[in-house]
Amino acid sequence: MFGFFVLLAATLNFGFFIGDIDDPTLHNEYELFAAVVVNLIATVLKFGDRTQIGAVHLATSLVADLQLIAATIAWAYATQVSAAGLDAEATAAVVSLSGGALAANVVSVILLVIETVSFQRR
Repeated sequence: MFGFFVLLAATLNFGFFIGDIDDPTLHNEYELFAAVVVNLIATVLKFGDRTQIGAVHLATSLVADLQLIAATIAWAYATQVSAAGLDAEATAAVVSLSGGALAANVVSVILLVIETVSFQRR
């Protein structure tokens, strides 16, 4: 289950991130919401692992959560509060924050692959 949520979080985040950085029509708010929810689930699944690599997994997940939550707040501010609305500048800010979360997700997936490859059956 852990690997599933780590990969799903990365792919949802990638799906939101991909596209012109300043075109709001290419970035779906529901995909951003799904990325936040799945990243939070992945974070919860990482609690309890007392290994060094588990701590790094948790750190990458927390970074992704913070970036995606900040992106969601920026999106909500642009659409609900700002007089300019979701313009190119606001979209670029949201997508950039999502890109930071994507980088953290990629590190988490790489760690997962390394951990899986180095696992030895006993």
